[in-house]
Amino acid sequence: MPASPSTARAINDRLALRLLQSEGPLTAGQLKERTGLSRPSVADLVERLTAQGLIEVVGEAGAQRRGPNAKLHGIVSGLAHLAALDVRTEGVTLTVADLVGTVLAEASAPIDGEEGTGPAVERAVALVERTAKEAGAEPLHTVGIGAPGLIDPVTGELRDSSGLPEWHRRLVAALHERLPARVLVENETNLAALAEQRDGAARDRDTFALLWLGHGIGAAVVLDGVLRRGASGGTGEIGFLPVPGTAGLPSATGCDGGFHSLAGSAAIAELARAHGLVGRTAAPGEPAAAALVREAVRAEPGTPAARFLDALADRLVLGAASVVAVLDPGCLVLGGEVGRAGGDRLATLVATRLAAMSPLPTEVRAGALGGAAVLRGALLMARDGAQDDLFAPTDR
Repeated sequence: MPASPSTARAINDRLALRLLQSEGPLTAGQLKERTGLSRPSVADLVERLTAQGLIEVVGEAGAQRRGPNAKLHGIVSGLAHLAALDVRTEGVTLTVADLVGTVLAEASAPIDGEEGTGPAVERAVALVERTAKEAGAEPLHTVGIGAPGLIDPVTGELRDSSGLPEWHRRLVAALHERLPARVLVENETNLAALAEQRDGAARDRDTFALLWLGHGIGAAVVLDGVLRRGASGGTGEIGFLPVPGTAGLPSATGCDGGFHSLAGSAAIAELARAHGLVGRTAAPGEPAAAALVREAVRAEPGTPAARFLDALADRLVLGAASVVAVLDPGCLVLGGEVGRAGGDRLATLVATRLAAMSPLPTEVRAGALGGAAVLRGALLMARDGAQDDLFAPTDR
């Protein structure tokens, strides 16, 4: 049974909006090429979406072109405002943006672990409210949050995880209560994978795994373009992976003795000290291990720093080989601050070892976004959520 005219219009409008979401402003001619619609159909949908206040003319394509076919149509950026938060144990980082992702304001606030749950939550919520107000972005439509820990796949809420501050969970509820906004929360490593796929090292991959190397360690899995979370939201909890070379085994309540004991920031810093590397200054908020790895990447072969990098690759390949053996992702991104600091040199060292251990061909790439990937991923999640809500098909 053929679609009714109203259904066909809704489908065409949705297709055009999706293209404008993913590619940015387009001319009517470009929309025609990408949608396969006729010129009159494109003209009708442009007029319809403009009348609804969803798109607008944002410029012209090419300095030499003139006339209606040269007009660039884009999503109305001020239709909604967004906030993205990267929630860490020691504080929060915040970005406020418009609907197309243009950053309007940025802020951060340290949160002392001794501050107490209530004051910590109030400090974080007040930061969001104040920054949105100063940016002229009130009311916020959607807030995206990246946090450590497990996300319940049924409720979408941050689960109670041992070792994480209570204010992390309370923050989500407080934002729901204080803001007239939709609040979305996702595991930080999963958001880093989203950002690397959209804007970073995995732009050409719809199947890959990301190994997060930062203060802690984790993994994210994207298969056929879909982020996989697992039955309990725990896909990628690779810090608990039992590996050789540790003093014991991990437990259900702690990853000491697991892969975290070899590849977490503290373990990498200890490995560096064992090779005579000390005293490197990390950037604000950056794990000390990232500065040590960055220094080692510049070292000549055969030096203690180069031997440290070799030893680190020996450790990282233990987790990498396990991921590859189970998932066969074809591509592994070394993300986080340490992964970015290691760059192509560390990626090559891991790839060489991986090729010797596994029959499955796997490209190893350095993450392009480092620690900023979590905040970028949270903003992308908020933007996608807001646009899906605002652009939902309606009866016409």
